[in-house]
Formats: sequence, structure tokens, C-alpha cells
Amino acid sequence: MSRICELTAKGRQVGHNVSHANNKTKRLFLPNLQNVTLMSDILGRSVRLRVSMNGLRSVEHVGGLDNWLIKTKAEKLSDRAAKLKREIAKKSADQAA
Repeated sequence: MSRICELTAKGRQVGHNVSHANNKTKRLFLPNLQNVTLMSDILGRSVRLRVSMNGLRSVEHVGGLDNWLIKTKAEKLSDRAAKLKREIAKKSADQAA
């Protein structure tokens, strides 16, 4: 399982541990990923995603999963999230018509 957020595409970063003597050793900085269940109001069901906590805060700030997916470009989303975005767009278009 890759360590990438399904909503924000936030992944690992590479850096250095720097000692007091200024020795540098490579290390990884991993995102804080959690398995969360988010509710989609338009679809009327819950969705399990692997999301960074930074991404979860962004979703809550925008007003929910549906608003987040509508505002985000499909290229930045994972395959599962892009599929959800298409389902939401189709369902919302059906409700509007």
C-alpha cells in the first residue's frame, strides 16, 4: 500500500537528520495517513479513504467530501477519488434536471 493521500496526493518527502556535529544522514518524512470513513451527502453513503490529517482538515474546512471533490481537479485525485467525483457530478446533474 503506497503512502500517498487519496485526496491531496501528499506523499513522502526526503530530507536529512542533522546532528550537532552537522553530520547529515538521509531520512524519510511520511504523511500522517489514517483510514477514515467520510459521508457523501449527494450519494447518500459513506466512503472509506486513506487520507492525510492535513487533507481531512481541508475537507472539513471546505464543507464536506462532496464540496472538496467538486472543487478539486481530477488530475490531483487518486483513481478511487476521481471515480467518486464522477459519480457525484453525475448524481448532482440528475438531481438538478
